[in-house]
Amino acid sequence: MLVETVCSAVSAAGLGIAAITAYRKRFLTATRLAAYSLVPVGLVMIGAVGWLSDIVFKPVVWAGLGVLGVAWLLFVTTRFVERRSGGTRKERKAARAAQRDAVAPAASAPSLGAARPAGAPAAAPAPAPAQAKGKKADDDFSDIEAILKKHGI
Repeated sequence: MLVETVCSAVSAAGLGIAAITAYRKRFLTATRLAAYSLVPVGLVMIGAVGWLSDIVFKPVVWAGLGVLGVAWLLFVTTRFVERRSGGTRKERKAARAAQRDAVAPAASAPSLGAARPAGAPAAAPAPAPAQAKGKKADDDFSDIEAILKKHGI
């Protein structure tokens, strides 16, 4: 009963302010104020205020809000962990598929080779030309050293 009285008083005050605003020739603002001030009375008339006050004073409702809060906290935590671990499930699945389908660097040569007769043994792969081990390693490291010197490392 007290809530309905307070809502009626708020609406009456709002309508009074709207009337003063309309007297000052600000009709658009006065109409908007009148609309806002009629909302509390409308909520009382449809019973929303009584329903809301019944909900507020029940401990089961507060427990439900606590459960919803925990659920929201768990959801946010899992989203945070998922973003730190490397994307969504769909992205991780696509990355695994791309990794499986990746071609090995040495697979650029055709794998079938030349045709051979039915009973002939398979030919051994031709050995790579012998290179000086020291020369190849020195070339690789000299490039790396030049890059590091360029950056002052």
